Amino acid sequence: MRLPMAVPAVVGYGALQLIAVLACAGTTLGDPGEPMIWPAFGIAAMWLLVSGESRRRWPVTGAIGLFTAGGLAVTGTPVGIALLEGLAAMLGAVAFVFAVARRQPGPRPPADGGRWLSRLTDLWDLLLCAGVASLAANVLRIAGDLLLGGERTFMITGVTALFLRDAVSVVVFGTAVRLLAGLGGDQRGRTWSRHGPEALAVFAVSAGAYWAVFSIQAELPIGFVLIPLTVWAALRLPSLVVVLHVAVFDCAALLWTVGGHGPYAVVADVELRAVLIQLYAGILACVGLALAISRDERDTLIQRLQVSEQEATDKATMMTTVVNSMTEGLAILDHTGRLVLRNPAAGRLLGSVPAVTGGAALGTDHGFFQPDGSPLSDDELPHVRVLAGQDVAPMDVLVRNSAVPEGRVVRFNAARLALGTGPYHVVVVFHDVTADRRHRDELMSFAGRVAHDLLNPLTTIEGWAEVLEQELAGYRPAERVQRIQRAAARMRTFLNGLLSYTAARDGKLMPTTINMALLVGDVINSRLDQAENAGEAPPYFEVGRLDPVEADPVLLRQLLENLIDNSLRMMAPGVAPYLAISCQPAPNGLLRIDILDNSLGIPPGLRHEVFTSFHREKGATNANGLELAICKRIVERHGGTIEATANPYGAGTRMSFTLPAGRSAYARALAPIR
Repeated sequence: MRLPMAVPAVVGYGALQLIAVLACAGTTLGDPGEPMIWPAFGIAAMWLLVSGESRRRWPVTGAIGLFTAGGLAVTGTPVGIALLEGLAAMLGAVAFVFAVARRQPGPRPPADGGRWLSRLTDLWDLLLCAGVASLAANVLRIAGDLLLGGERTFMITGVTALFLRDAVSVVVFGTAVRLLAGLGGDQRGRTWSRHGPEALAVFAVSAGAYWAVFSIQAELPIGFVLIPLTVWAALRLPSLVVVLHVAVFDCAALLWTVGGHGPYAVVADVELRAVLIQLYAGILACVGLALAISRDERDTLIQRLQVSEQEATDKATMMTTVVNSMTEGLAILDHTGRLVLRNPAAGRLLGSVPAVTGGAALGTDHGFFQPDGSPLSDDELPHVRVLAGQDVAPMDVLVRNSAVPEGRVVRFNAARLALGTGPYHVVVVFHDVTADRRHRDELMSFAGRVAHDLLNPLTTIEGWAEVLEQELAGYRPAERVQRIQRAAARMRTFLNGLLSYTAARDGKLMPTTINMALLVGDVINSRLDQAENAGEAPPYFEVGRLDPVEADPVLLRQLLENLIDNSLRMMAPGVAPYLAISCQPAPNGLLRIDILDNSLGIPPGLRHEVFTSFHREKGATNANGLELAICKRIVERHGGTIEATANPYGAGTRMSFTLPAGRSAYARALAPIR
């Protein structure tokens, strides 16, 4: 597909380059004998550029030199000078391509067919690359002239005129050819239908103005009055039309000047005259292209902004619809705690008027309480704690106000929302958990009552089993009685766990300052005594610093015993148990207590599941599945958190939980116990 499309392009560029050489070879000014209009240089540069990295690049380079030298020779230029100009054209084109490659992503045409000169920075890159190409060509001309014995004499003004001529050729004629080559037929049709009348008007007015300045008022230096015509074209017409306007009237000005007419023809010095007319052509091209590209860039940005605005509007409409249709409440608060946005579900759940936007502060004036009905201060609200920089777990809040007199338990999830500028906001998502909590509470209360009621017949079973064991002592059926006793013991363990969980959930907290070192030491001594009575190897405990905590003594002892017993149950056979217990400060006035062991450990996927009710660890014995659930409930009732992670110092598990730091000064941590 590429070759058939590339061959006409090569032929077209070659034909244009040869026509440009033949047509403009005679546009010389004065003694230097150099053409003042030289589009061949710009066409050659673009021809080589569009050849890309293909194998045709070197044949194209040779064709550039051949067409330039041959065309000049046909028009009567001496062979030596014609060959020198051919080499200069080749070197200029190669230098232009090299400069473009070094300036990526500068004026190189996009590979996906994007527009040429789509940004203002592309124009500056184009000017730089054109200057490099012109400089290389003129250096070769001067060096070649010296080798030819000074057949042509180059002065500073003459070299400057040639430098400007070649650079203008690339900027004006090369750009025009490139834009024409990249514009499809349908695009040309749309461009003409939209801008044709105004383009004709601009060209007609410009033709009259140039004729007046260069013919009627030829001796007055008023060429600057023609620049507004280029500004008009640049502000109103497409870039291609602007480039064609510049090319046409640059050529007109140059031809009038070569013919001895116009404001620049009055300059006596021919070389200075050439510099001035080329400088005028360059300024006209730069002004027109800079304005046209800036306008195109502005229009493109406006179009993108309009598209983005429409997309944002559509997304906002979609998000508003989604938010308003949610059954969960959603609220966004600013850094002062005032509502920025809330959905209708938020109003229904909190008992206020449904609205998409708010403005009032979300505080305890809404009737917020602890789930047990105790007061809740503003500082304890989840969104206030998040605004204070705390990490807040999901929190249940009792909502009771005039709109919700019966009360409703709502679970709040608050998270920080960092915006690009200004202070961050808070997103609060909440939903009604009243039915779930009621169902769970009723179920656990029922389980507690059943467990309590079953203890009486279980005690009877255990008593009669003991009597039966004594009567059958020495007989074989006594082994079956022992099975009854073991089953009864397992059942008692399970029922005691249910009762403990119910107490941990419903029992009234009586917090006091507890010396953790004394309590942990007492629990450790009891476990050492159990191991000794059972004839087992005693576990090794390493206790670090333990600061006092504010907690319920009964529940805290149960918490420590459950965690230590859980670690001992999870030991691998034949492994001597090792536990390390220590604490460290935690944010928000809490202490973090760590219990590390060398047990089998907990798989990563089960480290959250182990705290659910009736979960049994693989390999654990003598467990009812409620021990860690009880631990979680005790810690949460004290306002802390608990988690299970891998032991960072080896095999095993690290249980970490937080409790409020002790308030009384008398309870001081003891020295570490080992």
